[in-house]
Amino acid sequence: MQRIEDQVKRLAAVASVMMMAAAEAMAQDKRPARRIVVSVPDRKLAVLEDDRVVKVYETAVGAPASPSPEGSFTIVNHIEDPTWYTKGRVVPPGKANPLGTRWMGLSKKGYGIHGTNVPSSIGKNASHGCIRMRNRDVEELFGMVAVGDTVDLLHERTPETERLFGTAMATVTVATNADKVSGTGAAQ
Repeated sequence: MQRIEDQVKRLAAVASVMMMAAAEAMAQDKRPARRIVVSVPDRKLAVLEDDRVVKVYETAVGAPASPSPEGSFTIVNHIEDPTWYTKGRVVPPGKANPLGTRWMGLSKKGYGIHGTNVPSSIGKNASHGCIRMRNRDVEELFGMVAVGDTVDLLHERTPETERLFGTAMATVTVATNADKVSGTGAAQ
């Protein structure tokens, strides 16, 4: 009799776990799909939901010697506190990890969106091709997007990037000291 009770308890526990997993999957299905647009020239990332901007972040993108890939990709994995593997070295999660606190791998093997242990690189063409973010920003993004969401990496400014990130910075004319002294410069 005890054996049957134990089996019923195990079956109930398994059924409970399965019901919770099904409820979680149903809840995730109700979340609208999100799309990420990265403008390499602007070094910015926008999160879109139904073509509406949810949030914009500054990023670092690929350096000239190791540019970010161009195209449309999907998020294929979502890793909290990633381990970095490179050329026979393994860097565990922590302050020395170049991937920071989060990794969202793209369908282009070896590329992803991740945090950094060098926040001063944000806003620059400094990575090996990945999209780097400040750890606090990538942690927020990590909670907003899911495996399967689309990531578009754009190398040229487009009407969409202008809508998302504004127009390119206008050229600023700086008055010389001689202009300031004579009163002819714009910067009086």
